[in-house]
Amino acid sequence: MTMLTDSDNFGGRVADEGPREHCGVFAVYGVDNAAMTIYNGLFALQHRGQEGAGMVVSDGKSLRFCKGMGLVSEVFTGDFTEHLPGRTGIGHVRYSTTGASRSCNVQPFLAECRDGMWAIAHNGNLVNATELRDRYQKQGAIFQTTTDSEILLHQLADPAFFGAQDRIRKALVELRGSFAFVIARPNCIYAARDPWGIRPLSIGTLGKGYVVASETCALQQIGAKYLRDVNPGELVKLDDNGVKSLRFGDVPNSGYGQCVFEHIYFARPDSRVFGQSVYSVRTAIGSKLAQEHPVAADVVVPIPDSGVLAALGYAHTSGIPFEMGFIRNHYVGRTFIMPSQRSRKSSVDLKLAVVPEAVSGKRVVLVDDSIIRGTTIQRRIEMMRSAGATEVHVRISCPPTRHPCYYGIDFPEADELVATGRTVEQICRLCRADSVGYLSLDGLRSVLNQPQHFCLGCFTGGYACSAEHTVNKHALERNGDGGMAERHHRHDVLMS
Repeated sequence: MTMLTDSDNFGGRVADEGPREHCGVFAVYGVDNAAMTIYNGLFALQHRGQEGAGMVVSDGKSLRFCKGMGLVSEVFTGDFTEHLPGRTGIGHVRYSTTGASRSCNVQPFLAECRDGMWAIAHNGNLVNATELRDRYQKQGAIFQTTTDSEILLHQLADPAFFGAQDRIRKALVELRGSFAFVIARPNCIYAARDPWGIRPLSIGTLGKGYVVASETCALQQIGAKYLRDVNPGELVKLDDNGVKSLRFGDVPNSGYGQCVFEHIYFARPDSRVFGQSVYSVRTAIGSKLAQEHPVAADVVVPIPDSGVLAALGYAHTSGIPFEMGFIRNHYVGRTFIMPSQRSRKSSVDLKLAVVPEAVSGKRVVLVDDSIIRGTTIQRRIEMMRSAGATEVHVRISCPPTRHPCYYGIDFPEADELVATGRTVEQICRLCRADSVGYLSLDGLRSVLNQPQHFCLGCFTGGYACSAEHTVNKHALERNGDGGMAERHHRHDVLMS
């Protein structure tokens, strides 16, 4: 068998499994003790980003913030709520898809314009960020971060937009790519979603107030009632008058572009995303996978946590017993979310341990959500064999990932993807599996409501949103280190 070596590993990069993900946003309006509610909401969204967290809270007059590097529980400590009084605010958990892992890039971003304070938080990737940033820098604008998200603040302060009646809408029209924004003013909240609807964003009610969240699991966490999704191309205003809908973009001719990886991998199983239960979609995917790629085996074993539901569906349909052959160390963290290949390599082997009693002497069906770079699945197979598994058959709950994503998933280069330029048989040999089976495109479409509304570009190369601009994670950095001094905001409070 051929081993996947450093020379096979795309320029010597250390590989990891799973697409690394984007961010989570959360907002409240008219809710008592907004800071604690935001904390609880962000805690529910922690799976969407573990690099940094922050919140901005308004007492009706001033915006105050607290943010820093680390987990929600590490950033917001002690009596932080006493420093953030108010009933309105926004929050963010970060994984850096654009901009380095630096404290200055932790959101929300806060700025004072001629008409007072504005704060923004963003999930997604703006593919025309470099073009817009260059335009503002040529006009003398000074950027404080190296993320694409800051561009919206410069648009809101731009004299070309400032006097416009539809100021926010006119700014949003210029943005290309994926975005779910929440925007805080002293007396209201705005929420916006790009015209393709690439990233999810939901609205709920909590008492007489309102909540906005990247996923409905955050609404459940705080006892809010789901109201509806923010529609693609919609700007929603939340204030004492209720929910006001403002359109800024029509559905593109190419149609919606909802990210299918939200269902395959990103979202928490107890969420409803794009109108469907994530739990139901993932178990249905596993069932379809069993129909498409049956195999004689003794146990079905998931790679936790992202492979569990697909493995459960596979087991139910195939009749092969489900076993937790891997135990995850939850204190290691999610390696795909770690910002550097070095940090992922150092923790990936600590992440899972095999249960020999579950797999020894058995033929194993090993189920995972995706194979991105290839070496982690190889290590998992080796662990199975070392524990006594006689055969290891890999089943993947999505089609081969052969193309880059420019809209908020951090695998932008085709040469990082093991499936690019390789057949399934070649991938099988590289990973040292007995067999590899991927879910087909038709199989994936069959479990989705309105599959024509999903972007499948990472599988097919055909993107719903035009990709004439491309942005990688460090596109806005300067001189290799960002070109700016590190700004430490952790636990600081800003008064307007």
